[in-house]
Amino acid sequence: MELFPAIDLRGGQVVRLYQGDYDQMTVYSADPCAIARQFMEAGARNLHVVDLDGAKDGTMANFDTIAALAKQGGLYIEVGGGIRTEERIRQYLDLGVGRCILGTVAVKNFDFTERMAAKYGDRICVGVDARDGYVAVNGWKELSAERGVDFCRRLYAAGVGSVIYTDISRDGAEQGTNLELYRELAGIEGLRVTASGGISFEEELTTLKGIGTWGAILGKALYTGKLDLRRAVALAQG
Repeated sequence: MELFPAIDLRGGQVVRLYQGDYDQMTVYSADPCAIARQFMEAGARNLHVVDLDGAKDGTMANFDTIAALAKQGGLYIEVGGGIRTEERIRQYLDLGVGRCILGTVAVKNFDFTERMAAKYGDRICVGVDARDGYVAVNGWKELSAERGVDFCRRLYAAGVGSVIYTDISRDGAEQGTNLELYRELAGIEGLRVTASGGISFEEELTTLKGIGTWGAILGKALYTGKLDLRRAVALAQG
């Protein structure tokens, strides 16, 4: 199973939100590249980066920071947050980013998402964020009428091979992740699912790996010390 320690960016700083709430934000570092180096030293080979400013208002306030992370090298980087045009996809891929995560646009413009998946293949991933089982968009502020798991099935049928599924209610709460949800998603044969939101215990990583989850994103639990990244990497890759 692949592990993706997370760096969420706001104003160039490393932050964490509680359940997607921009008013409940904790700043952990003013040096994202230093955090990425710490992840590498602990054995990480991947990095999950979210541009929170981009997710909220579509700006590119953190582009230079993401460019610096890519230039530093050593990690396979996936980036999400405000990616709604092919131009933005190309800008990130040209930096050396491994894949771009489409969020709101995947719900609002499904045809565009299908075209990008056909054109860029594994370099496109869809972030499916759900609250109470339903897909949330626009920085988690709006709920759609479609169940997250059903949306994942529709994405896979349209040629999207990878999704990152976040249960918003678990995100940043350090109370554990929604394992039953990932068991259900494991039933979509062929879809590479990355679990995100609330992973806080080593046993969860073992369970996710056992049910065939492709990847897992680790966020707040790393920053508070609840999970040790070196041990997590050993569990995921062992």
